[in-house]
Parts: sequence; structure tokens; C-alpha cells
Amino acid sequence: MNLEYFIAKRLITAKDYKSSISAPIIKIAISAIAIGMIMMIISVATGIGLQQKIREKISAFNGHIIISNYDNNLSEVTLVPISKKQDFYPKFNSVSGINHIQAIATKAGIIRTENAFEGIVLKGVGKDYNWNNIKEYLVSGRIPDFSKNLNEEVVISQFLANRLNLKVGDSFNTFFIKEEQNKLPISRRFKITGIFNSGFQEFDATYIIGDIRHLQRINKWNADEVGAFEVFLDNFNDIKVKGEQVYEQTGSTLDTKTIIEKYSYIFEWLQLFDFNIIVILVVMILVATINMVVALLVLILERTQMIGILKALGADNWSVRKIFLYNAFYLIIRGLFWGNLIGISLLLIQQHFGIIKLNPENYYVDQAPVYLNWGYIIALNFLTIGVCFLVLLIPSYIITKISPVKAIRFD
Repeated sequence: MNLEYFIAKRLITAKDYKSSISAPIIKIAISAIAIGMIMMIISVATGIGLQQKIREKISAFNGHIIISNYDNNLSEVTLVPISKKQDFYPKFNSVSGINHIQAIATKAGIIRTENAFEGIVLKGVGKDYNWNNIKEYLVSGRIPDFSKNLNEEVVISQFLANRLNLKVGDSFNTFFIKEEQNKLPISRRFKITGIFNSGFQEFDATYIIGDIRHLQRINKWNADEVGAFEVFLDNFNDIKVKGEQVYEQTGSTLDTKTIIEKYSYIFEWLQLFDFNIIVILVVMILVATINMVVALLVLILERTQMIGILKALGADNWSVRKIFLYNAFYLIIRGLFWGNLIGISLLLIQQHFGIIKLNPENYYVDQAPVYLNWGYIIALNFLTIGVCFLVLLIPSYIITKISPVKAIRFD
């Protein structure tokens, strides 16, 4: 029989345990651990969730790596065409970890309706375009079909549709400026088949997606000429390494840029979340351990006579310390149980009902995203237990200073 565990269990289940002087302090310690675990689980889940959601949105509309011509200007418009007859297209076999590559082209224009007009960029796509990345953000209508003949179908953002007072099924005129001076703009009439809302304001306020063959005709390009290539990876975490490999495998006239480089200001902002998460974890664990140290000291002082009796009966210092460490472990487990239960429940509610809303202009999402993974939850629990136990070894050392004679002396 484990004597130390037996005594600790009797102390915990004793009737006078709940009515003792230490009861309020113990409750505070349990609450501190529970609140700390709730904050840690929520901060990690929402922090990682926000990072992943924004990465998914940016890559869905841009790919992970963009291959373009060095001669293009710094705007979003492609001026100089690239031939589709490349070694890396339509399959990028020379670099592993690439699951798809698609050809696109972009051109600036102006949408004109009876009551309003908006400057836009038409993103032309073809048969190879992966619409699965966009379907998640489609709020009404359907995806256009560019697999057959040239057609006027487009998808437009909800932001632009609201500003222009357009809906699915409506048609509108778009004017594209010719590169030659003193030339009338080229007009194209498009029909809305779908409306998307990515929550990524920079994209929603600018782009509509249509058939790339329109841009090839407007720019007087050949059928095998495009503006750029978008490359999609299997694993976002490999983007830096794969970006360098793709650059090495493309021609000297082509440039490659990862979305981290293109949207550096967004990804630098996302990196701040890692620092914030670490600060929250440190603060919460520090608060929990301080409360547990206070609770353990009160338990030791309250049971001074018991410690003296155990020592008088022959128990060594480590055996007595183990009794109180078992007691502390029980309190930690109780706090972690309630912390995990409440924290995970709140995350599940947010995940299914999206109660907490965010401003997409600031956060690029309209509600707080949640990333639930048992791996980091278990890691947080073990981290809390480990740190608390290491710190509690220090106050438990006070037991070695208690003299049996003074502890059991009758006053």
C-alpha cells in the first residue's frame, strides 16, 4: 500500500476538510487553475485558428506561390504575357509537395451600371482553375463553367454587388482601357452567376473572376499566353523552402513570389499572435502556480501537528512532503478538469454558432475562428502540471524545518 497516497486521500475526503481554514484558499487555487486553463485553451485555439483561416483565404485566391514575368509592373495587372509551354506546366514534377498549378491573367477595368460605377480587376481563369478553394466562400449562385465555349459568366464579391446594387442573374458592362493612346475603351458585358464573400477586404473590394479568354482577346494574346501561374502546395509550412525550389526550377525571365512576400504586412501581423499566445501562457501558468504555492503553504501550516506526529512515528521528510504533493496534485487535477470542460465547451459553441463576431476590415474574418486539436490541449495540461509540481517542490521544503517536538507540544 502507498502510505503517502492513503493519508493524502483521507485528508481530501475528511469531513472537516471543506470547513477548514484553508477551504476558501483551496477554492481560489482551484478556480485560478481552471480560469488559467480556460484562457490558455481559448488563446491558443483562437490564435492558431485566426492564423490558419487568414492563410487559407489568401492562398485560396492567390495560390501559395505566384510565378510571373519580371517585366510586369508592381500593380495587380499583368502586362507582358507568359507562354503556357513551360516545363513546369501543367504538372510541376521537378518539385515535390506541389498539388496544383493554374494559369491566370488580370486586367483593370471599370464596372458601369445605371446608378454607380466601380474600379475593378478582372481575374481571368481557365479550365485548370481549382474552384474548390472558392466554393467555401460562395454565398449565392453557382460557379461559372469555362470548360467549353467562351462565355460572359463571372463571380463577383458581395462587397461589390452591394455597392453596385447587383444580384445573381444580373448583367453589367465593364470597360477596359486600351494600351494605345487616344483609343476608346473596350466594352465587355458580363453576367453574374455567383457571389462570394471571402471577408478579405483587399480582394473583395477589387476582384471579379471571369473567363481568361476575354483578357486574351482584349490584350491580343495568343491562346497559349497567360499572365501568371498560381502554385498550390500540400503543406503551407513548407512555403519558404518550396518557394526557393520553384524559383530555381523556373526560367531566368520568370520571377516567383510567395504569398508571405506578397502580403508581408499581413503575415508580420500574424506573427504577433505567437508572441501574444506565449505571454498569455506564461501569465496564466504564473498565476496558477502562485495560487497553488499559497494553498500548499496553508495546508502545511494547518497540518503542522500531523506532520510532527508522522515524523515522531518515523516518517522521513520526503514521505511527508509526498503527502502534501499528492494533495496538491488532486487540487490541480480538479482545476484542470473544470478548466478543460468549460474552455472546450466555449470553443465548441463558438465553432458551431459563431457568437463572437469580428470586423473583417481589421481581422480579415467576420467571426473568431477556432482551431481544436487534442494535441495542444493535452500539451497545455501536462505543461501546467509539470510547472506547478516543480514550483511546489520549493514550498514543500518547509516540512523539513518542522520539529516533531515543537509541532506536537501541548499548549
